[in-house]
Amino acid sequence: MKNCPLCSAAGGVLVAQTSHYRLIRADDASHPIFYRLIWQSHVAEFSDLSVPERLLCMEAVATVEQVLRQQLPPDLRPTKINLASLGNVVPHLHWHIIARYDWDNHYPDPVWATARRAPDAQQLQALQAQLPALDAALQAALAALAA
Repeated sequence: MKNCPLCSAAGGVLVAQTSHYRLIRADDASHPIFYRLIWQSHVAEFSDLSVPERLLCMEAVATVEQVLRQQLPPDLRPTKINLASLGNVVPHLHWHIIARYDWDNHYPDPVWATARRAPDAQQLQALQAQLPALDAALQAALAALAA
């Protein structure tokens, strides 16, 4: 669709891609474990998908959540994983999958709220170090799901 940023660009660091969706890692310094599952064709609402497509989409979202919970080391496991599909600014179907920590600068508020505190630089650095392995695990899990 013309003028849709998710139709014309990847939307972040491309981690995995199928004919139906792509997984990107958002560039968010305060929340490095922030992924978006973006539906490849331009649809605004989840109900625009067929039943099989909805099942596939939610299975992919659940797979990303499971990988985050299983692959991060115990000392870096999230307090909570947020799942959201807002689409108010960009009306293109996409799901946010965000690892949240009780020490992150917005917790317990949404990542879009005003920050409550300065970010914990040491914890953020530890999470950044996990990204290559985490991206590889996500790519493998989504490839297995697509097979």
